[in-house]
Amino acid sequence: MNDFFDAHWQTWAAVIASGVFHGANPAMGWLFATAIGLQRGSRPALLMALPPIALGHAASILLFTSSAAILGTWLPTGGLHWLLGALLIGWAAWQQIYGHRHRVRVGMTAGFAGLAAWSALMATLHGAGLMLMPVMLPLCSGAPGTGVAGTLSVSLQLAVLHTLVTLATTALIALAAYQYLGLGLLRRGWINFDWLWRGALVATGTLVMAAG
Repeated sequence: MNDFFDAHWQTWAAVIASGVFHGANPAMGWLFATAIGLQRGSRPALLMALPPIALGHAASILLFTSSAAILGTWLPTGGLHWLLGALLIGWAAWQQIYGHRHRVRVGMTAGFAGLAAWSALMATLHGAGLMLMPVMLPLCSGAPGTGVAGTLSVSLQLAVLHTLVTLATTALIALAAYQYLGLGLLRRGWINFDWLWRGALVATGTLVMAAG
């Protein structure tokens, strides 16, 4: 197992980096958690919103990474690279044309289940899990164990690590916005994550197809 992690350390580093990237995206949850905290005037309310947001994100990520794990055991590597690359670029195009028409809305009084469902839908519609599917390709080929069981185990570890990093990043930004910066931060020059996100999807898809 240690040899497996040592051999794929760059891939696991990419998982951590993607967690930071997803956590910094307002659409993935920190903006909503901050808004809840500010509306209720309560830091605990902000903190209580984080677990369901993380759970929903993890569910979406696991859906896609486990799918990649299964596909990786059935399809030739070259064909899988082209399939995933085309999906990533196609999803970026869909986001550019139709993404703004499919905003998922949920009230500030949403409970645990509502927040988790909102988070899962947001991550899915933005292609957060799809963005991580290419990371599964080198892991599938070297996963300890055999067949689907081995790759599914790796996909679960990937989803857990990614979610923990995303949660930590989300919490840090949400708390900073709540305590010091406020939501005016977005008006004063926050990064346009819609364009950055779509660019990341296209870049990842292109690299995956080139590697195939």
